[in-house]
Amino acid sequence: MAIPDLVPHPVAAKYAVLVDVGYLYAAAGEVLLGAKERKEYRVAADELIQSLQKHAEERISGELLRIYWYDAARDRVPTVDQRVIAQLPWVKVRLGNLNARGQQKGVDAQIRSDLEALARHHAVTDTILLAGDEDMVPAVEAAQAYGVRIHLWGVEPPYGTNQAERLVWESDTVEVISADFLRPFFSRAPQPVAVAPPAAAPSPAQVFAGRSPVKPHVKPGQVAKLGPSRPRVEDVGEHVAQKWILTRGRDNIRDLLPGPILPTVIDTELLIEAEKELGHSLRPYPEARVWLRDGFWARVYREFDLGVGVSSK
Repeated sequence: MAIPDLVPHPVAAKYAVLVDVGYLYAAAGEVLLGAKERKEYRVAADELIQSLQKHAEERISGELLRIYWYDAARDRVPTVDQRVIAQLPWVKVRLGNLNARGQQKGVDAQIRSDLEALARHHAVTDTILLAGDEDMVPAVEAAQAYGVRIHLWGVEPPYGTNQAERLVWESDTVEVISADFLRPFFSRAPQPVAVAPPAAAPSPAQVFAGRSPVKPHVKPGQVAKLGPSRPRVEDVGEHVAQKWILTRGRDNIRDLLPGPILPTVIDTELLIEAEKELGHSLRPYPEARVWLRDGFWARVYREFDLGVGVSSK
């Protein structure tokens, strides 16, 4: 009689990646640039996330559930970068609050809650946790009690350590992400540049004046639709810019500088907001999209006392 094979077949893992962005950015900013505050550097977050995802695939053989991206924003109103990140596939942006002193509130609690919930509902077999705070330890222990393996990732410190010792102890595996891995995604923010008074600077309309206007295609026998007027569309662009400055904050709008190119997600939001204001679609009028952006940038440049294409960051 044949003896049955009692060796268990390997089960493919299902895993999630939980990233404490505050820890990741602060630790990377320090080791790469000697920076103490986030405003001192810029991050190519979408490219960084893709590289982290690929790195995880090389470490764990299995299926990625999703990447959880834990960050903070004032009044939980997402920044430009956070809106772009939220559009990425397999990425879930979780926002805590950023208080007046620049301190994150509620982020650690969200990480702990998700870590425990994923384990309790058997949604994952493994979790990669990119964090450093000892507050994570109870959630790590709870997840392990449900059978989930915790793989702790940290950022290479300039010296000593930047992760809580007990968090390192309690994790199943530990890996340090090298400065060389992170370096392509971090760059120092441009320094403020003295500029001429706004009145002496060319307007966005002048910058785009060399463009040939795109005329709507009209079939033979068809009457061309009368499009919106340029002054009206530019006024709406300025109105949307003013509204965003008030509701999203100057710091978030500053992230759009130096322009005049908008991220696709933000450009689409501008179009939608403008169409609401106008009460009709601008999509049949490509030239109106240019006027809309002209008006938007005119207001933003005035807000920051900038000439065209010059950043004050």
